[in-house]
Amino acid sequence: MTSHPLSPPRTRATWRGRLVPAGLIALSLVPVVAGASRVSQLALGGPVTAANARFYESPVPVIVHIVGSTVFLLLGALQFAPELRRRAWHRRSGRLVAPAGLLSALSAAWMTLFYDLPSTVTGPGLSALRLVLAAAMAGGIVVAFLAIRRGDVRTHRAWMMRAYAIGLGAGTQVLTFLPWTLLVGAPTPMGHTLLMAAGWGINLIVAEIVIRRSPGPRATRSGRPSAPSAPPLS
Repeated sequence: MTSHPLSPPRTRATWRGRLVPAGLIALSLVPVVAGASRVSQLALGGPVTAANARFYESPVPVIVHIVGSTVFLLLGALQFAPELRRRAWHRRSGRLVAPAGLLSALSAAWMTLFYDLPSTVTGPGLSALRLVLAAAMAGGIVVAFLAIRRGDVRTHRAWMMRAYAIGLGAGTQVLTFLPWTLLVGAPTPMGHTLLMAAGWGINLIVAEIVIRRSPGPRATRSGRPSAPSAPPLS
């Protein structure tokens, strides 16, 4: 038998599918590395300042948030790889991704409610925005879980993408804060709130565009829909 080489369109689609999770992991590295540094400081007893005293006084919520966010962002990025999405790995890792995302969202809400945040980073409405987005992220994961339980792949993918977009906000916020800080300087509390909101907003807008442009799932022989062959963020 003669081998049939991979066609060029198929090759391009494969590489696009790999670039998406790679890009998401790269963007995730900012909060992941920052979180690892925070855990290291807490473990080694680094210097206590006004900006981090709340973490030393109550370390469990921030550690839960860092661990949950790290698993959600890194494993969640791999969920966008078409080659993995069509395998059992996708379902198995999803059993870790969803609980990790819930821990990330709920711990974020807890810290917003019970941590004393420095006045320099607590702009008008920021706490309310964090609570709304934490609730939306947790709710999106729950809706996605219920959808996949009844075989609704389209709804599952859409809500997991929205939840992931919120969870990835810390990565995109670096892109909104860095140019502002370099060109203007440290933002005011109001500016801090707007730059934080811009990071989340960019992610959610991109997610909605991708959701609306993605093809619907194909039906399988068992009558249950399957994941589409095209990568969801290509």
